[in-house]
Amino acid sequence: MRVLGIETSCDETAAAIVDSHAPCGERIRGESILSQLDEHRAYGGVVPEIAARSHLDHIDRMVHEAMTQAGCTFADLDGIAATGGPGLIGGVIVGVMTAKTLAMVHKRPFIAVNHLEGHALTPRLSHDVAFPYLLLLVSGGHCQILVVEDIGRCHRLGTTIDDAAGEAFDKVAKMLGLGYPGGPALEQAATLGKADRFRLPRPMKGRPGCDFSFSGLKTSVRQTVEKLPPGPLSEQDRHDLAAGFQAAVVDAVSDRIHRAIRLFQDRWPQGQTLVAAGGVAANMALRHMLQDAAIQHGLEFVAPPLRWCTDNAAMIAWAGAEHLIRGQTDSLDFRPRPRWPLDPHAPKSTGAGAAKA
Repeated sequence: MRVLGIETSCDETAAAIVDSHAPCGERIRGESILSQLDEHRAYGGVVPEIAARSHLDHIDRMVHEAMTQAGCTFADLDGIAATGGPGLIGGVIVGVMTAKTLAMVHKRPFIAVNHLEGHALTPRLSHDVAFPYLLLLVSGGHCQILVVEDIGRCHRLGTTIDDAAGEAFDKVAKMLGLGYPGGPALEQAATLGKADRFRLPRPMKGRPGCDFSFSGLKTSVRQTVEKLPPGPLSEQDRHDLAAGFQAAVVDAVSDRIHRAIRLFQDRWPQGQTLVAAGGVAANMALRHMLQDAAIQHGLEFVAPPLRWCTDNAAMIAWAGAEHLIRGQTDSLDFRPRPRWPLDPHAPKSTGAGAAKA
C-alpha cells in the first residue's frame, strides 16, 4: 500500500510517500520537509497567518520533491492522506484542500488523518509495535497518556489540565532568553546547569490519577527569576534554571507515567510496550526516565527516531496507509478540524492544552 501524506498543521510544510508492504527501515520512499523557523523566529513563536501563507507557497514543491524521490507517479499511489486536524486551522485547510484536489484529479482515495494519531502510530512505522501499547504523547500543544488499542481507537488515561509540556518548555526558554525554538535550546542549557540550585515544584506529584499540570511550574520559574538580583541573568543563572525546570518536568512526568503503567498492566495485561511520541519525546532526559520506568515494570520502551518526533509527513502517510488497509477512507466533503480528540469518550478537561486534543 503506497500512500502520499501531507502535513501542514503548524510550521512544517511536508510531504512523504510510504510503502506499508516494505520492511521496517525501508518504508519511506520519499520525504520532503520545509521548516518555517526562520520566518517565525523574530516573533518568538508561530504566527498562524504567516504559517498558512508559507504552506500555500511551498506545498506543491514539497509534494513534487517527495514524489520525485520516491520515483513514482500519482498512478502508482493507492491513496492520498493529509492532516485533517487538530492544528492551526489555516494551515490544516491548505493541506486538506491540496490532498482533496490531488485525490479528485487522480481518482485516488482521500484519507483525513488525525495529527495526534499520526504521532501515536509512528512507533508502528519505525518498530512494528503491536497493539495495545501505552503512549505518552507530549508536544507543544498536547500532553496526554493514552492506551492505543487499535487504529482509530485510543483510551485516554490522563491529560494536561492547563499548559502542555512543550508549551511550558518554550515559554520558560523565552523567559530565560534562550532563543527560539525554546525546547531544544533549554535542553542544551540544562546540560550546563545544576538542577538542585533552585527549588521548583513537581506539579501533581503524588495526586490520584494521571493528569498533568505545568502552568504553576512555569510561574514558579518566573517568580524565581524576579527574586534574583536586578539586571540581566547570568549564564550560570540561565543554565541552572533550565536544569531545574527540566528536572521538575521529568520528575512530574515520571510520577504520572508510573501510575499509568500500573493501570495499563492491570487493565490491558496483554500490552508489552511503553511508547513516547511528539516533539518533546526528543528530549533525552525524558527518554532516559521513560526507559528506566519501562525496565522497572517489565515493558519494552520504544521512541521513534528523533526526526519523526517532531511534525512530519511520513507519520501522516503511515497513518493513512493503516486506515486504508482497513478500508477506511473519507469523502471529499470532509471539513478540517481545529480540534479532534483521540478519545472522544474521555471526560472534558478544563485545560487549554487538553481542549486542543
